[in-house]
Amino acid sequence: MSQNTTNSAAGVNWDLGDLYPNLDDAGIEKDLAKALKRAKAFEKKYRGRIERIKPAQAKALLKAVAELESLYEQMDRPAVYAMLLHSGKTDDPKHGALLVKTQEMRTEINKHLIFFDLEWVKVPKSVAKKLVGKSSLKKYRHWLEQKRVWKPYYKSEPEEKILDAKSLTGRSAFGRLFEEATASLKCPFTHAGKTVELSIQEILAKLYDADRFVRKAAAEGVTAGLQKESRLLTLIFNTIVLDHQTDCQIRDYPSVMAARNLANEISDKVVEALMIATEKNYRLVQRYYRLKGKLLGIDKLYDYDRYAPLSGELPKCDWATARDIVQESYDAFSPDAGSIIRTFFEKNWIDAELRPGKRGGAFSSSAVPSVHPYILMNFTERLRDVMTLAHELGHGVHQYLSRQQGYLQCDTPLTTAEMASVFGEMLTFRRLQQRYPEPKQRLAMLCGKIEDAFATVFRQVVLTRFEQHLHATRAIQGELSADQIGELWMQANQAMFGDVVEMTPGYAGWWSYIGHFIRSPFYCYAYSFGELLVLALYQKYKQDGAAFVPKYLDLLASGGSDAPHVLLAKLDVDVTDPKFWELGLSLLEEMVADAERLAAQV
Repeated sequence: MSQNTTNSAAGVNWDLGDLYPNLDDAGIEKDLAKALKRAKAFEKKYRGRIERIKPAQAKALLKAVAELESLYEQMDRPAVYAMLLHSGKTDDPKHGALLVKTQEMRTEINKHLIFFDLEWVKVPKSVAKKLVGKSSLKKYRHWLEQKRVWKPYYKSEPEEKILDAKSLTGRSAFGRLFEEATASLKCPFTHAGKTVELSIQEILAKLYDADRFVRKAAAEGVTAGLQKESRLLTLIFNTIVLDHQTDCQIRDYPSVMAARNLANEISDKVVEALMIATEKNYRLVQRYYRLKGKLLGIDKLYDYDRYAPLSGELPKCDWATARDIVQESYDAFSPDAGSIIRTFFEKNWIDAELRPGKRGGAFSSSAVPSVHPYILMNFTERLRDVMTLAHELGHGVHQYLSRQQGYLQCDTPLTTAEMASVFGEMLTFRRLQQRYPEPKQRLAMLCGKIEDAFATVFRQVVLTRFEQHLHATRAIQGELSADQIGELWMQANQAMFGDVVEMTPGYAGWWSYIGHFIRSPFYCYAYSFGELLVLALYQKYKQDGAAFVPKYLDLLASGGSDAPHVLLAKLDVDVTDPKFWELGLSLLEEMVADAERLAAQV
């Protein structure tokens, strides 16, 4: 049942029937049992053969990889279904039980497959090079090459099995605990003499209210809600950080970010260049918020003022309107992309309603290539939610097109995973500007877009720096208190805002609801990468027009079939050049200058 039946997205639920009809479906057990049987047969057939494989046996390797790909998809399909069910309603015990069951079975199945990676990295370099160069293995070339990058960090097979099994009672368990704790979190919202209990998503939405008293009350409510769960959330964060550090020590990673950067196929040097270039432009954030303070008529901006709309100019937006705006945006860019978007709506691949127990935030799951992606979001009828819908549908288009690469290479590294989503936001932003041409509305939308861009570029670097400092401090001092973590959080945020935005004391606890720290350590810089990349790509689209579209869609369809810098080079983009980041940042500065000019006119 919807939490708010007056919300226009009430009843907008996804139909997971393309995965399984329901959680009691016998197909779930059958797939898990068949995957286990196939895995045992795969191990019996190929164990000991992969590490001794010769260049002349390319077709045998191809057969093995194709079978492995099919196996992975079959064993993951039940787990994907369980994850989606649990995300949609985390407080249903049956959903939690199915999630754990599929995770446990996946680990059991994977015990019989771990040997493949360990044997493949043992193949002599000269032999491996000849094998991946064979035309018969062209489809899997990049996957095979990328596997060997991890060679220095693999442990023995018994150790790998132990690590895989223990993850269920480590990171996975604490990740689930975090999801359920934040999904059930209740925050008191006191306004006009009345107090109501709101979910974290509902109360965060009120930070965008035109009424400053509402924003202040919302901020106080978020703080109060998080403080009630502070002990639990602090324990979860400490445990996740320690688990990550332990994993890094066991695998001999040179740094706590090494695994993330390897998975993203990006060098430490490029990541640091991105972050330093962004930090050098913190003055732009401060410049913008000085302008916003003047526009709002507020002498001193506080953290709860950051997302205040200008003069309440932007109207609310119901689900039907949001759907139309996003559909029009993608149709105008590409009929093919528009057709994919239409399918998401018509076939109920989106879950947008607000309801108790639903996971917060938004995501697009690629699911499995034999099915299609699914999108979860929490629609609160703000224009900003239109951008969120466009963002997740960008992921959806990317994932839908890249299914052709197969399960092993359909997903991209995080650095390019945000590319299509942010591009979709940009398309929709331009459509919104056309839809609301009145100068005050244009200014309000431009400011909203700037703030979203800042949240995607600058704030994500802040989050990454905070995460770096959190891990470093935890390693030196041991378990940290909520106050100690809060100090690190405030320092990282104040560096961006300077003396322009003042952080209230309660804001020191707002690190505790951010799921990326729990689900995907050091994920956040990928958003900065994606936003700056898209700013450059959008400039190319404006320059090249229709000629850009097929090349862009081909890039999306390539998925993870090659390294990001190789695929992007086809669009004349060089992300290894440190100056590349300055291009995107200069475009953000132009947007701020545009806002200053518009502000002088209204």
